[in-house]
Amino acid sequence: MTVQNALKDGVAMAAALSHTPPSTSDRTQPRIAVVVLTQCTRPAELSRAIASVRAQRGVDPHLVLVVNGADPPDPDPSDRLIVLPDNAGIPGGRNLGVAATDAEVVFFLDDDAELQGEDHLASVLERFDEDPDLGAMAMRIVDETGRTQRRHVPRVGRRSAHRSGQVTHFIGAACAVRTSAFEGVGGFDPRFFYAMEESDLAWRLMDRGWSVWYSADLTAFHPHTAPSRHANHLRLQARNRLWMAWRSLPGPVFVAHMVTWTAVCAVRCQSLRDILTGYREAWAARPRRRPMRWRTVVTMTRLGRPPFV
Repeated sequence: MTVQNALKDGVAMAAALSHTPPSTSDRTQPRIAVVVLTQCTRPAELSRAIASVRAQRGVDPHLVLVVNGADPPDPDPSDRLIVLPDNAGIPGGRNLGVAATDAEVVFFLDDDAELQGEDHLASVLERFDEDPDLGAMAMRIVDETGRTQRRHVPRVGRRSAHRSGQVTHFIGAACAVRTSAFEGVGGFDPRFFYAMEESDLAWRLMDRGWSVWYSADLTAFHPHTAPSRHANHLRLQARNRLWMAWRSLPGPVFVAHMVTWTAVCAVRCQSLRDILTGYREAWAARPRRRPMRWRTVVTMTRLGRPPFV
């Protein structure tokens, strides 16, 4: 199944699973929707995340709550509730959230994250309005110390967390997509389940001519975490990285990308057994190749992150 077909199927599924029917009132189409994906294991954090959305000024966001294989909260705090019988993964669940709204811009917020300004969603809309080529953007993520973890900086180099600008990928904890751009490239690949789905989407967006922006002046809180909290994170990351690179990179760049990242994993003393298991799993079910244009490779290199770094 292609990414595009998976997103089309998600539209019908979102309608079938929705516990909150679309409004039949005269309410105008929302300009921005916020999709929060949750398994309802962090009720206090979820309440704070939703409160930070409800506190926004200058916009009337449509809140879509996607419950990923769990019992929904009671009472329902959302404008649209989708309850999935099984865990569809992060990309699959977010695709269903997008399918449940007709907003121009969709903002994704982790269920343990919080917007740190009451004007942030209004600022997001302004930036999409100002730049018709903007396909996706992300906020700066800060933890309990007020710092940004290195893995949350979408550039090479530790000192660029406080610098806004065009980038080649984005962080999913607090980010936004233009709905038409998202749907035009087929949304997230639901097979990824966890890890790398934002980078994969960013590459496809850029190859279609959309830009990706990092806003250091807009911040969202997210607690300090490590990828190792997720079971099989090395295997899933390796599998998804090979899928992403195989589908999107020209042959020589694909080889350079995989060699570079395997070497990085070895230097970091990560489990090569788990990584190679992920590679084998990916190779056995690799997607159809759609290599990006060399012009896209040049653009990514010019922005400081060639697609093999």
